[in-house]
Amino acid sequence: MPERLNDTQKLTLMHSRKHKKIHAVLLDRDGVINEEVNLLHKKSQLKLLKNAGKAISILNQHKIKAIIITNQPVVARNLCTEEELKDIHNHLNKLLQEEGAKIDGIYYCPHHPDKGFEGENPLYKKKCECRKPNTGMVKKALNDFSLLPEECVFIGDSTVDIETGRRAGMRTMLIRTGYAGKDGKYSTKADWEAANLLKAAQMILSINEGKL
Repeated sequence: MPERLNDTQKLTLMHSRKHKKIHAVLLDRDGVINEEVNLLHKKSQLKLLKNAGKAISILNQHKIKAIIITNQPVVARNLCTEEELKDIHNHLNKLLQEEGAKIDGIYYCPHHPDKGFEGENPLYKKKCECRKPNTGMVKKALNDFSLLPEECVFIGDSTVDIETGRRAGMRTMLIRTGYAGKDGKYSTKADWEAANLLKAAQMILSINEGKL
């Protein structure tokens, strides 16, 4: 009897979590907001995906925070500096603003644990708690914005993103742009899937309205 009760309690908790209103989405960057470019390290390489700005503006209009959580090993590879990476993010913000959208925060990990790349920056070659699927960036974002993980959704195009959301105690959504979940690094399944970021934003609204 206690075992059955525990199972029932678990199912109730899962159901309650799945139907909680969403106050923030944490987003991967490459392949989600902008086109996937291997080791993107120049402003000229950055191009928004179709309707990405519209998707984020929908979240803005409904007071749902949009926060980027991104691994950027290009710094560790010495392809750009942190200052140059910030310049890329300023350019991203500019492109989004031109489409009536804004990002509430950007958190990036400049590290990479593997050594041996030609020209790499040894200062950034280390294991860290911020590199996804570790949750250092997520925890900082939650703390900075006073958010609860169960009231957030992690959206990404890779199994690394979905695993990050799972570890952080969030609901997750895989979108079928960029890697479209085919990176094959984790077997973690997302709570939902969407064709692109616009469809994901529309699904978020449906979840908040109790339709999903």
